[in-house]
Parts: sequence; structure tokens; C-alpha cells
Amino acid sequence: SDFFFFFSGLIGRSWAMVFAAGGFRVKLYDIAQEQLTTALENIRKQMKEMEKSGVLKGALSAEQQLALISICTDLKAAVEGATFIQECTPENLELKKKIFGQLDLIVGDSVILSSSTSCLLPSKLFTGLKHVKQCIVSHPVNPPYFVPLVEIVPHPETDPSTTERTYALMKKIGQSPVKLNREIEGFVLNRLQYAVISEAWRLVGEGVISPTDLDLVMSDGLGMRYAFIGPLETMHLNAEGVSSYCERYAEGMKLVLNTFGPVPEFSGETVQKVNQALSEKIPVVPKVLDARRKWRDECLTGLAKLKTQMKSD
Repeated sequence: SDFFFFFSGLIGRSWAMVFAAGGFRVKLYDIAQEQLTTALENIRKQMKEMEKSGVLKGALSAEQQLALISICTDLKAAVEGATFIQECTPENLELKKKIFGQLDLIVGDSVILSSSTSCLLPSKLFTGLKHVKQCIVSHPVNPPYFVPLVEIVPHPETDPSTTERTYALMKKIGQSPVKLNREIEGFVLNRLQYAVISEAWRLVGEGVISPTDLDLVMSDGLGMRYAFIGPLETMHLNAEGVSSYCERYAEGMKLVLNTFGPVPEFSGETVQKVNQALSEKIPVVPKVLDARRKWRDECLTGLAKLKTQMKSD
């Protein structure tokens, strides 16, 4: 059976690589042939580099994985034989609705229609489709190849078997799926991320700490812990279990939480302050930004390797 990725942008390419690493046949679809050719070249280059540095995922060689990926500019042909379709177009509701409308007319009753959206609610994307029971959001984290989390978010009418099959498939290709029982703005990853960002913003804006030191609190503090355990397990281990943590710290937590300011505007003076500090550290020049992103991905690769090793010990 084929897995079919709609659109050959960055996320589409990453997904294709993750599925090929899992040994699955993959079709990449795009309207423009040249996008597809570029995408394949990119994938080849990345896979070869990763193979050389020993971080290529899966049991197959880069060549074997590349052989599993094909490209297609004909939608009907692309959909044929697919059991799972992952849409990866830009974050634009009208565009995505149009695509799911087209797919709805040509797919059968067993294929899963999945969207990579990071913020559009399933009820906005899929309502009114004939195949709504087969529709789901599978939101990856950037870059999906190194960060395994996938948020699986059902539409109110999504069939439970669609959720189960998607969950099982993500596990099979080595991702870490989590199921949301219902949709909510921002899903879970971004809700947690925005909570951290807004408090970070307030602390810097109020002059409590410099932007670079703020980031250090996360990278050399909380983040180290969070790379392996979540906030709830942290509570559990920082006392004799969660109940004891709440008895001990609830009052103090509420005291602090009540001093949190309103939702920031993310404009004006603080933007300039934060932007200046970060631009000094990492100048906003494509070359410099790309080098830093590459470094970030290398860090994530190393961390992913370490996590796998720690699990198997």
C-alpha cells in the first residue's frame, strides 16, 4: 500500500523521509513537476548526508529508502492505492478546504485523510465532507525527522478506528503519537509553548531578566529535564508523588500564578529589546540563520540518539 503526501514542501519532504525510513512506499504529489524534482534532490542529499554521519533512520540504506519514494503530478493517479494521505500545504484554511474537497470526491471509504496543520481545527477543515469519518489532524513538530511527537486530533465525527489506525501507523514509523480526546485551539504542544512564551515575554518586558539569560533558564535548566520527562512526572518525582507535591506546593504555586500579567501584545518596546539581543547573538542573515538551524538539528539528532540509548539501557 502507498502513503501519499500532498505537496512537496519542507514538511511533505520530512514526512516522506520518515515513512520511507519505516519501509513504506511513498508518493509525493505536487502540481509543479519542478517542485517535485527539487524535493527529490533535497531528500537524496539529506539522506546521503545522514547515512554518512550515521544518523539515518530505519533499517534500510539511503538508496533503498530513496527507491521507495516516487513523485506524481496527477492527483487521481496519486490517490490510487493510497491507504493514508497526509496533506502538507501552507497554513491556509481556504486552500486546505479546497484540497480536502477535491480529495473527498475521489477517495474510497478506507483511506485516511490526514492534515499536517498546526493550528486549524478539524471542525473548520473537515465539516461537510462525505468522508469526514476518515479525516484527522496529524500535527508533526518541526523538524519531524528529529522530533518524533505527532499530535493526533479528531473531528467530532471522526471514526474511532481512524484515530486508532493513525496512532498505530505513527508508532510503526517510529514517531511518538499522542491522542487528543477532542479538538482545542492550539492543540496541546502550542498551548504549552505559548504559556512559556508569554511568561518569558513578560519577564523580559518587565526588565526582570535579559533575553539571553531567559533562554538559558530553559536550555540549561527546565529544558534539560523536559527533554526526558514532562511537567507532571516532574511534580511526581519532586515530592513523594503528585498528591504530596500538591499538598506541599499548591499554595506557593497559586501565589505565583496569581501574579502573572495579562496576555502580552507581542509588539512595541519588548519586540525591539528581544530582537536586538537575539540579533546580536544570531544576526538575521540567511546564511547565519541557516547555519544555526543546521546546528539546532544536529543537537536534536544527538539528543534523539541519546534518548534511544537511554531507553534501551
